Amino acid sequence: MSQSEVPEWKQKGQEKAASVLALIPEEWRLEHIPTAEEQRDITGTYLHQYLSKQEIAITETDAVGIVNKTTSGAWSAVEVAKAFCHRAALAHQLVNCLHEIFFDQAIKDAERADEYFAKNKQPIGLLHGLPVSLKDQFHVKDVDTHMGYVGWIGNFQGKTGTGKEKNYESEMVRELRSLGATLYCKTSVPHTLMCGETVNNVIGYTWNPKNRNLSSGGSSGGEGALIGLRGSPVGFGTDIGGSIRIPAAFNGLYGLRPSHGRLPYEGMANSMDGQNSILSVVGPLATSADALKLVVQGLLSTDPWLHDPLLVELPWRDDAHLAISDPLRRIKSQLSFGVIRHDGACAVHPPIARALDIMVHTLEKLGHNIIEWKPPPHKKLSEVCYKIWNFNGSADAIADFALSGEEPAPQVMVTPAPEANASDIMAANITKRELQKEYMEYWNSTAEMSGTGRPVDAVISPLAPFAAARPAQYKYYGYSVWVNTLDYTSVVVPVTTVDKNVDKKIEGFKAIDELDQDTQDSYDPEIYDGAHVSLQIVGRRLQEEKMIALANPVKPQMIYFFSQTFGSMFER
Repeated sequence: MSQSEVPEWKQKGQEKAASVLALIPEEWRLEHIPTAEEQRDITGTYLHQYLSKQEIAITETDAVGIVNKTTSGAWSAVEVAKAFCHRAALAHQLVNCLHEIFFDQAIKDAERADEYFAKNKQPIGLLHGLPVSLKDQFHVKDVDTHMGYVGWIGNFQGKTGTGKEKNYESEMVRELRSLGATLYCKTSVPHTLMCGETVNNVIGYTWNPKNRNLSSGGSSGGEGALIGLRGSPVGFGTDIGGSIRIPAAFNGLYGLRPSHGRLPYEGMANSMDGQNSILSVVGPLATSADALKLVVQGLLSTDPWLHDPLLVELPWRDDAHLAISDPLRRIKSQLSFGVIRHDGACAVHPPIARALDIMVHTLEKLGHNIIEWKPPPHKKLSEVCYKIWNFNGSADAIADFALSGEEPAPQVMVTPAPEANASDIMAANITKRELQKEYMEYWNSTAEMSGTGRPVDAVISPLAPFAAARPAQYKYYGYSVWVNTLDYTSVVVPVTTVDKNVDKKIEGFKAIDELDQDTQDSYDPEIYDGAHVSLQIVGRRLQEEKMIALANPVKPQMIYFFSQTFGSMFER
């Protein structure tokens, strides 16, 4: 096909992608991008060949360690920013994870932070000099937000004449700046956001850096890939059906899906804006659980409920965190966990089953109680979730594709249908509320079997039936969306990696239905070998402090046990 025959929308997407690549300094450009066959895993040592020792030291330090350095004067905000800009540039060239680059703006912000520190002998705030990446739903001054739509390129959410094109910023962006964070890039998403993979007509497909046969997840897939490659120490994504947790899991990261109303969402671009029955929430992905605590605690210190009308006025609760994280307190109190091995609709792949065994056996060895979780059917939770998502029959997505005439990727959820009327919406909301109540009472009833006299503290669950999705093969979302329908708090924890010599295909597998069979058929030990394997720990509503504490592996007695038994349940 000649250039003149290329559809205008495709050409515009290619030009946008080229303009982002052009912002990468010449000395950071890669001469050769290896195929997945040539280099499956591009994390760690592979990337080190392009970085200085100091850049490696900086970018492989977690967010807490970075802030300790920048607030003590050991590292300048500028040298930290430049190190992460360099590594982010490498990451993008290798896996297509960035939508927007504003490195120059970031360096200037870092210079101002260093000047402030030199003058005042104190940091700007709790996140002084910490690079933070953002999913391309956040509005940043003088930076485009296209969210994967060609028709949004150069337009504010696909609209002109709003007056917000240049100076508008999302509420959380303002708060991160006030805390001293350095913002430097926005990461890739699937157009519509409704997909467990990241693909669009601008950047193409975002690959998993640990195993480039696989997806980085979605919809915060660029965040997952970037942080997985240590091109960012911590970033923010959103989650309406698993979009924080899926990329965190696929990329071996810690990720927090808070309940609605805990962290500020005000002023962000979105799909299905105005659908208020199951709301998208914003939360962090990071290389450590301590980093999740740092940024959540920092954001809550800004009193965000004064600027976001949908937030609960709920500051960080140290007591709730310390009740789990402080060994002197926790060791006296036995915990109990429910475990989901099969949700009744779709079996998990062998690596996920092994990860469940690792986590269960570890917790039992530590003296905690485990019960099999047998709640009301999750299928009903999924059904009402899908109905709510499509209240408007995908009208907004269809209109956004029509802006350019572009074709949607086959993976994304676009389901044209008659729009729901008020009675349909009210009925769905009643069903959702009744299901929430039923699940709540089941959780309460577990006090009789938990062994602690209390309902279980949390539920251990797969996040997806696989370690990561193969392209165009993510067909079942039941393991993530039940959490969204119930608006529970969930944290993702890395457990292990796929081992083709251990994680063999299931012989004589008996499927429930065609979807179950297709999902199991997608597992190939050779293709999946080396991929991250993660699980989610689910708590009740607004239990962010407790879930972060449960995810934190920095407990001497646990580290000792992990090293003696499994090496480390929480591999980084």
